[in-house]
Amino acid sequence: MFYRRKIILALIQLLNGEVEKTRLQKLLFLYTVKKQNPEYEFVPYKYGCYSYSVKADLVTMLKKDYLSDTDKGYKKTGSVDYLRLLKESDKKCLLKTIGDYGNMSNENLIKHTYINFPYYAINSTIAEKMLPESFYEKIEKARPSHKEQTLFTIGYEGISLENYLNKLVQNNISLLVDVRKNPLSMKFGFSKTLLKKYCNSLNISYIHIPEVGIKSEKRQSLENQEDYDILFEHYKKTTLKESPESQEQILNLLNKYNRIALTCFESNICQCHRLPLAESLHKLKDDLIIKHI
Repeated sequence: MFYRRKIILALIQLLNGEVEKTRLQKLLFLYTVKKQNPEYEFVPYKYGCYSYSVKADLVTMLKKDYLSDTDKGYKKTGSVDYLRLLKESDKKCLLKTIGDYGNMSNENLIKHTYINFPYYAINSTIAEKMLPESFYEKIEKARPSHKEQTLFTIGYEGISLENYLNKLVQNNISLLVDVRKNPLSMKFGFSKTLLKKYCNSLNISYIHIPEVGIKSEKRQSLENQEDYDILFEHYKKTTLKESPESQEQILNLLNKYNRIALTCFESNICQCHRLPLAESLHKLKDDLIIKHI
């Protein structure tokens, strides 16, 4: 079993073996903010702090009978003492979290996270009703407000889904343009259907434009920067010359959405076709602002 799942099971164990779904997300969030390298990261969802990775692990643990679904939420099954299986530092952190917040009502727990971590409440559908005006103003101030028209590029290599989505939210990106030829991934959350779903849940639109992508078979023998440079020179002479309509489409989308991001896998912009694509777009629009995040 993945260690991070033992954290979830130990937390539920400390709550007498059963917990409401929203309460679990809030308590796990409060546990992670105490840590330097947390097992999970969170995004500003419509109910406040939320982790899609936590939800995916819960679904897996339900299927494997580590948990059962109840009217209340989730119930731990079996008699394994998961608290004993944790690192001592994590055990202390979890005990402190439950000691501080475990007896809070659901309403007070939600208010506490909204007041102390306002960024995670920017998409909340209930924050304005739950909080006094002075506290709600902090949420409004935490809302990203960048407005300058910008073309971003972003890769998901080496980061979690939540980290990736937060980069989009924090840069006030309103449209994600997937420029992969084949938008499938073994990494959780980054295949087309799920990525679109998760973006949409954070009020970010998604579109896939495969015409400007590179076929996967052309990327199989890339070992150093020189190999990438050769590939991209070929890409400029073929795909980019053959896809003027798709590039115009991207610029039209930029005019419509104002702040958009091209996305692919590689974190290193020098090893991804996002760079020559962005440079080609810049030639079509010489005042284009480009930022790689």
